[in-house]
Amino acid sequence: MKTKLKTIIAIGLLASSQAFFWSCDDDDASVSKPVISDLEIGLDDSHKAYVGSDLHVEAEIIAEGLIDKITIEIHQEEGGDDEIELEYDEYEGLRNATFHKHVDIPSETVPGEYHFHLTVTDQEGNQTSVEEDITIALK
Repeated sequence: MKTKLKTIIAIGLLASSQAFFWSCDDDDASVSKPVISDLEIGLDDSHKAYVGSDLHVEAEIIAEGLIDKITIEIHQEEGGDDEIELEYDEYEGLRNATFHKHVDIPSETVPGEYHFHLTVTDQEGNQTSVEEDITIALK
C-alpha cells in the first residue's frame, strides 16, 4: 500500500510540474518591433534625388509580427509644403522582405533639403521608423 501511495504522489507531482511548464507558453510574450537594416537611399546611397526623376530606396526588413504595410514620407526640412507620401501593402504577411522601390520625384518639387522617413508597421501594430536627410536637386 505504501508503494501505491508513493506512486500516486510521484505521478501527482510530475503532473503538476508539467502543468506549470505548459502554462508558460508564448501567448503572453510580446512580438518584437520590425527591424529595418541596410537602408540605401539614392544611387550608391548618395541620399540625393533629382526633380522629375526617381529616388532609389532599398532596405532589408524583418518583422516577427508579419508586415502589414510600409510607408515612405518625404517632406521639406524648412517649412515648405512639398511632401510625398506613399504606402505599400504588397509585402503584407511577409516576415522577411527586401524592400526595393523607385519613388517618383514630381517635376514641380522645389529643390532643397528634405527629410526621408521609412516606416514599417507589423500586423500586431508595432512600428519602426528610420529618418534620413536627403537632398532633392535640379538635374
